[in-house]
Amino acid sequence: MAAGRTTDTIRKDIERERDDLATAVEHLRGELSEATDVGAKVRAHLPVVVAGAAGTGFILAGGLGATLRYLARRGREGHERAHVGRWSLFARD
Repeated sequence: MAAGRTTDTIRKDIERERDDLATAVEHLRGELSEATDVGAKVRAHLPVVVAGAAGTGFILAGGLGATLRYLARRGREGHERAHVGRWSLFARD
């Protein structure tokens, strides 16, 4: 035996280490359970958040695009001569 340790001492050390390991595993399982519960709550609201973000982006991009298209068109085109429905005829100067 090394360093004066007996068989009983080694068995008790192994048993204590086994108990410590079991306690650590239970603690880890509890923390993991809490982490996954928070993740489930976030995932439950994720589709709503994604839909809101996509809708907001679509509206902002469409509004900005429409405004810039309107301003660019007014600067490029001349004076309107005739207008029928959505079609217009312009006289370029």
